[in-house]
Amino acid sequence: MNDATPLTDTTPVTDASSAVQQAFHDLTGATPTGVWFAPGRVNLIGEHTDYNDGFCMPFALPHRVLVAASVREDQHWQVRALDMGQTIEFGADELAPGAHSGWAGYVAGVVWAMREAGHPVPGADLVLSSNVPIGAGLSSSAALECAVLTALADLADLDIDLMDRAVLARRAENVYVGAPTGLMDQAASTLCREGHALFFDCRALTVEQVPFAPGDHGLDMLVLDTRTPHSHVDGEYAERRASCEKAATILGVAALRDVTLDQLDRALQTVADPLLQRRVRHVVTEDARVLAAVDALRQGDLTTVGSLLNESHTSMREDFEITVPTVDVAVETARAHGAIGARMTGGGFGGCIIALVPVGTSDLVAQAISDAFAERGWAAPAWFIATPSHGAGRLR
Repeated sequence: MNDATPLTDTTPVTDASSAVQQAFHDLTGATPTGVWFAPGRVNLIGEHTDYNDGFCMPFALPHRVLVAASVREDQHWQVRALDMGQTIEFGADELAPGAHSGWAGYVAGVVWAMREAGHPVPGADLVLSSNVPIGAGLSSSAALECAVLTALADLADLDIDLMDRAVLARRAENVYVGAPTGLMDQAASTLCREGHALFFDCRALTVEQVPFAPGDHGLDMLVLDTRTPHSHVDGEYAERRASCEKAATILGVAALRDVTLDQLDRALQTVADPLLQRRVRHVVTEDARVLAAVDALRQGDLTTVGSLLNESHTSMREDFEITVPTVDVAVETARAHGAIGARMTGGGFGGCIIALVPVGTSDLVAQAISDAFAERGWAAPAWFIATPSHGAGRLR
């Protein structure tokens, strides 16, 4: 039987914290100064709108990257990643973009970005542990960046505004790692609050904490990992961003956020190219869906939110062309088995779907999707119920 795997966080935070502290002692012979964390995220709605200066609405997950850390006396950074079974060390003279790859690039990139911004970053010993699924569209990379940045900022007693921290983490990913992502992931990992979704204006860099508690409405937020890995460093993501920038140039606007729904038909005529028309239509209508979802959540209308999730997936599939068969089948199956709304979440080309389902039915919906996968010869998915959680901080 092709059973869906419940992807629950089975390790209590206190146990995970003890594990990184013990590993830190094993590495250095000392007790860490503290343990910090940053969460992964789910984007409720607003896909590929962030780099178009638009709107999005993520929320933080209970899945986290933990960092045990202490200051060193030299300008070196020693980092052990427990989940990877690897330890690296680099000095201040080894921080040029591209000097490190893989998970190490995100860590070195944060140090580089902070130093480039003029912050006196001390050398440090760090031990990392994560239960954020990798390659699932849940922002494991942003969680890593924000956890390391939070630890280093506290160790150096740096007074860096939370949004500025998110901007620094994004710079690490954009410039050092080379992934052309927007700011949503880092903002969510840094700024989210428990029990809320984060309404984020990616141009003004302003946020509103919007209450989001599906359980109060008899619903669960099912997150299902299709186990179709993806990567933001690949050419598809970059191509979508380049297409949007090209369309904005043709339209004479700073970004597609400046095109309203009322202006959409005229904009599509101006752009002319069918592919660019589809890209424009997705971004403009997706921004409108985010605004509508914010209004619906303020009124406690999750039925409307569910409909908006459905519309978002259709737009991603037909206009932005970033879905793949696994996520399409998962979404369609979830809807057929009771979800009031479902869509792919994340940058696309694989990863996770989200579905608003009646409380107590998540396992049944997940199993139905798993059965649909088995019929097609695909591996069984993994799933969990997401609860909006808190952004980066210190555990001890």
